[in-house]
Amino acid sequence: MLRFLIAGLIGIFIINPTIAQEYYGSEPEPVKMGLTDDQLLEEVQRVTFRYFWDFADPTSGLARERSNTNTGYGHEVITSGGSGFGIMSIIVAVNRKWITRQQGVDRLLKIINYLRKKADSYHGMFPHWWYAETGRTKPFSRKDDGGDIVESAFMFQGLLCAMEYFDQDNASERELRHKINITWREAEWNWYTRGGREVLYWHWSPNNGWAMNFEVRGYNECLLAYILAASSPTYPIDAEVYHKGWAMSNFFKNGKEFYGIKLPLGFDYGGPLFFTHYSFLGLNPKGLKDRYADYWQQNQNHTLINRAYCIANPKGYAGYGADCWGLSSSDDCFGYTAHSPENDNGTISPTAAISSIPYTPEYSLQALRYFYEKMGNKLWTKYGFVDSFSPSTGCVSKSHLAIDQGPIIVMIENYRTGLLWKLFMKNKDIQYGLNKLGFEYQVPK
Repeated sequence: MLRFLIAGLIGIFIINPTIAQEYYGSEPEPVKMGLTDDQLLEEVQRVTFRYFWDFADPTSGLARERSNTNTGYGHEVITSGGSGFGIMSIIVAVNRKWITRQQGVDRLLKIINYLRKKADSYHGMFPHWWYAETGRTKPFSRKDDGGDIVESAFMFQGLLCAMEYFDQDNASERELRHKINITWREAEWNWYTRGGREVLYWHWSPNNGWAMNFEVRGYNECLLAYILAASSPTYPIDAEVYHKGWAMSNFFKNGKEFYGIKLPLGFDYGGPLFFTHYSFLGLNPKGLKDRYADYWQQNQNHTLINRAYCIANPKGYAGYGADCWGLSSSDDCFGYTAHSPENDNGTISPTAAISSIPYTPEYSLQALRYFYEKMGNKLWTKYGFVDSFSPSTGCVSKSHLAIDQGPIIVMIENYRTGLLWKLFMKNKDIQYGLNKLGFEYQVPK
């Protein structure tokens, strides 16, 4: 039952590994030995950023869904949520001077102009995927061919950070802020309550209406959608939508201990580790509390449980341990699935441990050094780490996914400087929404 619920939450699709594929960015990258921790983090961020800069779609500037081609899921398809992570990565790149400020602005203007002039949207919300050349919606599934409020939330998280970062008084940055603000204000979050019901709905399309009928209830990666919906200056939801929708489900509260570690919310063992990443790339979990949880404790304990499970290794997979841990959704040698302690087929996803570095810096660095120094000849490529590998079988995925590469760059930066947390949390609309929902929070200096 749990596996079914997780599959529904993230919209699993299966890629047939027998189809001929072409891989991009899978060429080996030289491993530099003897790096300090800070040098290693910089190297991992910088190389991974190539996915969003060198491999971006040339028509839109947005992120391609993945780096391998097959049956329409490859480099010709661009992604909304993963592009939101890519926008945040561009901010990191400007701040670390891998690209100039003007290069960053120019790329972001290309993105926002594409979103406003060419890309399909639905009551201000974006679909999960577009065809890059036309901007038309690429259906995620047969009836999922319209707005996706969760993927849109990840896009808006990036756009709002960009609006805060590019604050100079010149023509190009004023234009960028103006167009982002208009796009943000046009998003009809309350439309996705399906006529005023006390819950958000994940999907709506002009062809299928509300046929997907998927209520967004916690606890999972979707907290951000409710916070943005409450924060909207034009189409907000009421606080009761959060309290009676998001916080009312059979898998919201937990409170049990796993390996002696208490998990406040969510599935047993916490589910895939991306739950601790996607909503918290901009939303600062430090000091973030409401009547349901302390979200730093939630995310840290979820990470510790995931690591403890890999060390305990109840299924006996060779290679699991304190150096090699991290279960999250990713491509593997059979397709794409939500790897977790309750859905474990022996696949380690490097993004899981690396992107958790704010919560478990010592343990994440331990895993990162193992992936880079011990396994780098197999895992380290032109676009950063491959999406996954099986230490017990030796099978290595050659693909990279935008939704897995982005958190590596952004969460390392939040660990190093807190940059994206500072930008998102200083937004006045976000502060209004958090206050409305009864959150305690910190605005980092």
